Amino acid sequence: MRSSERIGELHSEFAIKDLGSLNYFLGLEVTHTTVGLFLSQAKYAHDILSRAGLLDCKPIHTPLATNETLSSTGVPFFDVTSYRSLVGALQYLTITRPDIAYAVNQVSQFLQSPTTNHFQHVKCILRYIEGTISYGLVFSRVSALAVIGYSDADWAQCIDTRRSTYGYSIYLGNNLISWSAKKQPTVARSSCESEYRAMANTATEIIWVTNLLKELHVLSSAKPTLFCDNKSAIFLSQNPVSHKRAKHIDLDYHFIRELVASGHLRAIFLPSKLQVADIFTKSLSRAQFEYFRDRLCIRPPPFRLRGDVNKP
Repeated sequence: MRSSERIGELHSEFAIKDLGSLNYFLGLEVTHTTVGLFLSQAKYAHDILSRAGLLDCKPIHTPLATNETLSSTGVPFFDVTSYRSLVGALQYLTITRPDIAYAVNQVSQFLQSPTTNHFQHVKCILRYIEGTISYGLVFSRVSALAVIGYSDADWAQCIDTRRSTYGYSIYLGNNLISWSAKKQPTVARSSCESEYRAMANTATEIIWVTNLLKELHVLSSAKPTLFCDNKSAIFLSQNPVSHKRAKHIDLDYHFIRELVASGHLRAIFLPSKLQVADIFTKSLSRAQFEYFRDRLCIRPPPFRLRGDVNKP
């Protein structure tokens, strides 16, 4: 057999096939609408509820009660394997459900030795999912491709370690493309320090997204913008004379200062009531939670399911 024929056979064997429009991939359901895409994991969420025996449970409106915080004290939970399995499944569900990211982050911190109270919180998350099982992320076509980030931190939130919880949400136009809810690795000595460290992490993600868009030739004339609800942190990012007050956060200080001074980033103050990233740092009241959830573009499916034609 000639080498050219052999190469032709290899090309045909490993040729990429067009399978058409994406509809289902690794538990993610993709629905194409007239205005964009709708991503959900309804079937996967149904399987989690079935595994936990909560398919007919009474739904609740938020994954955690208002101002709820978890600690390591309590009666040890008897089935650690089941706890870890459910929490791991919930972590994968956050791919299309960032509204449960904070609650899942909280219960994930006790995988080593969960208590019965921790398992009750897992059940609360599942009851919330039961009432919003069809919800998912909406991506719509936009004309303006500005990158906008929201950064927030809840100072000394952890009862056991006094570390702060921080979170961010980053948008391309009106579409949520990146988010996070984590505990900071070190203890912050002030709310300003925890907020500023959160800003630094968010700024890093914004620059990464901006560079990725440039490589994909998706360019925007608008400067990336970072919103924060802490005036002291905004002051640090814009005033070079204040560096003596921030030696303990020196690297983060110079990182953001250089981005702002060079014109690669805008840091703007935002009132707390409009701070979308709040949903990643604390448990909220129902009204606040549902408002921020809508701002994250997490909504019911934008179509009527087959079999529901007689419903109003």
